[in-house]
Amino acid sequence: MGQKVNPISNRLGISTCWKSIWYSEKFNQLKEDLEIRKYLNIRLAQFFLSSIYIERKKYQIFITIYSSRPAIIIGKGGKEIERLKQEINKITKNKININIVEVNRPELDALLIARNLANQIENRLPYKKAIKFAIYSALRKNVEGIKIQISGRLNGTEMARTEFYKEGRIPFSTFRANIDYAAYEAQTTYGKIGIKVWIMKGVVYSKKELYLLKKIC
Repeated sequence: MGQKVNPISNRLGISTCWKSIWYSEKFNQLKEDLEIRKYLNIRLAQFFLSSIYIERKKYQIFITIYSSRPAIIIGKGGKEIERLKQEINKITKNKININIVEVNRPELDALLIARNLANQIENRLPYKKAIKFAIYSALRKNVEGIKIQISGRLNGTEMARTEFYKEGRIPFSTFRANIDYAAYEAQTTYGKIGIKVWIMKGVVYSKKELYLLKKIC
């Protein structure tokens, strides 16, 4: 029986931050958060979303969206943002504030890497070539380590298998390690291909450093 733990949830409050920041004794806010995230992931699926942070204050919701192409989401004159607010207001009655933040280095974002690999595999690019190029691009940005796992009927073979590709170090048991993790699925004609990405970006020693990493604390 596996003993694997999500590397992000395992480090909450130490080297990573919560993606939803609020306190309530009712569960309707949790349901709203899940519906908002689900809607945004579907609505902005083609706009290279990295992460979504939701912070609640009295009768207000602050949504921060990280994307490698923020201009497309904002639209001309901010029209798309206003449309998003109107559509999200169908889920919640609170006032919506949306902030779009650009991901300056998409080669170091685990979710963007996983989505890019999935797109290339769906377009029938050889998965080994795509993975090696992703690892090479990340190492050029001076990361300490990167690991990519791919599972499924690779190249359409009859029997599914799992392969690992790793460069550098990925300390899974070090809580201070700033590890970015993401999982994604490629929808191919011969079934789903699962992709997991781990990126070791360094070690966090204080909350000040955590803030400098552009995370919401």
